[in-house]
Amino acid sequence: MGMSEAADRADSFVPHRFTEQLVDLGEIRMNYIAEGDPSAPALLLIPAQGESWWGYEEAIGLLCSEFQVFAVDLRGQGRSTWTPGRYNLNIWGADVERFIDLVIQRPTIVAGNSSGGVITAWVAAYGKPGLVRGVILEDPPLLSSQAAPPYGPGMMQTLGPIFALWAKWLGPQWSIGDWAGMVKAAPHELPAFLHPGIGFMMGEGNPEAGASPTPVQHLKEYDPEWAQSWADDTANAGCDHATMLAQVKAPVLLTHHFHMTDPDTGQLMGAMTDIQAAQARRLLESTGQPVTFTPLDAPHTMHEPMAQQYADTITEWIKALA
Repeated sequence: MGMSEAADRADSFVPHRFTEQLVDLGEIRMNYIAEGDPSAPALLLIPAQGESWWGYEEAIGLLCSEFQVFAVDLRGQGRSTWTPGRYNLNIWGADVERFIDLVIQRPTIVAGNSSGGVITAWVAAYGKPGLVRGVILEDPPLLSSQAAPPYGPGMMQTLGPIFALWAKWLGPQWSIGDWAGMVKAAPHELPAFLHPGIGFMMGEGNPEAGASPTPVQHLKEYDPEWAQSWADDTANAGCDHATMLAQVKAPVLLTHHFHMTDPDTGQLMGAMTDIQAAQARRLLESTGQPVTFTPLDAPHTMHEPMAQQYADTITEWIKALA
């Protein structure tokens, strides 16, 4: 992305509590923040799909007394570079690996939510030795975000229809940008089991209020081609989840949050079914690494509305690490 393109998106952003920085990773410039004592343990936060680093803003304020906290915008999100045609787990994972190598420069605890959790598992499986001390997978859609997983429902039986909706009405790089059309089409184009999630996925703040009439801030900062890559499974190209999980080389905290399976259709509202969470745990345990599995009564993106409980949960686990 050239500077002019960054300038074109400049009015998409809003100010935040922490100072943002950019690092050149080669193909992209990655936007990030670093808060806390550089001599404290390093903790890197990887946001969910459609979320910029500032979704962790309150959690960062709570965590930076114990850790040097880093939080990033993945490519295609926030102030980081958009890369048409270049969105998949292997690419996102390599960006995070390069960020730890170039910016943090010491063994790091990596915590990721949702697809950020899948990317975190990638770094623990395929990253270079010595980069990762431990990983926190916050309600990740392991197995369930593949088109045809070996266990349980696949992407189009979970949140895939929402991503297909975003891709269709907003277009790669917001080339269509018909937010109003999308909001109007949502009840007709989404299966009934996803209707309660419309406010959560396309609203700001109160999920009960339904979809926002104008684009919400975190999606203004998002390249909808991300959504397309999950809807058509190119996000998983060359990265089978079961294979990846069986190669994780660091201790793991896996959390599983609110989820509900429709008894008539088997469709899933949530990140993973109980079967998928159990299989993910089994695959992780097969590595011989210590695995802590923690079911939580929490929304999918717990770190924002429940920042204190999130900070407490991960701090307790990190302090128990050898």
